[in-house]
Amino acid sequence: LAALVCAMMVGLRMDFSTLLEPLGFVKVLEWVLAIFAFATCGGFQGETALLVSCQGVVNKTVTAAFAYPFRLNTVVFSAPDPRGCGGTWTDVYLMGNFSSSAQFFVTLAALVFLYCITALVVYIGYNHVYQQNNKFPLTDLAVSVLTAFLWLVSTFVWAKALADIKVSTGASIILGIEPCQAPGTTCHFLSVTSMGILNVSVVFGLLNMILWAGNVWLIYKDTNLHNQWNRISESP
Repeated sequence: LAALVCAMMVGLRMDFSTLLEPLGFVKVLEWVLAIFAFATCGGFQGETALLVSCQGVVNKTVTAAFAYPFRLNTVVFSAPDPRGCGGTWTDVYLMGNFSSSAQFFVTLAALVFLYCITALVVYIGYNHVYQQNNKFPLTDLAVSVLTAFLWLVSTFVWAKALADIKVSTGASIILGIEPCQAPGTTCHFLSVTSMGILNVSVVFGLLNMILWAGNVWLIYKDTNLHNQWNRISESP
């Protein structure tokens, strides 16, 4: 390990001007957008509320708090009163488990964040090696293609899950709550936390996808790969 560290330090040539070039500047943007995508989805906390009137209880607000990773089927509404509306109110859960879609999106954002840090270290400290060794640009190019595709898939999967989350926490949930159908019990949908920040997370996912797709061209254009291809195409 010590020998590896020494070898890395010997080849280190710090050059922050790389950040002003398209390749480095776009990588910084990708790093920032990955943070925003992670934070807007992974940091959400919300609550849906109903107004319940039943035996011995008039207009009691019951709530169910939900958050990332959106395992709604484990979220239970609070009881309208300790006696459970004369025994007619049982535990009521929200419907749906959207953790796989949410975790796919957030995990990708976290991995992209780490990769961007690694790439920036290479761009800033080892740009001379990056430009001279074709393996690094090829690896960077392959990762960028894969990442752009994964952003596309994860964003659309998460957008579909978000639409289902809105349905599972909206006014239509009353129809699926059995205690609300009991004689003498009425339920009215009261409110649900605004999910505007989750809508923003989808936008950040799309921006990440567009940025990484553009990065594929930058890596090809700003490295020796472009020059080598030109030489091959011009040769007889």
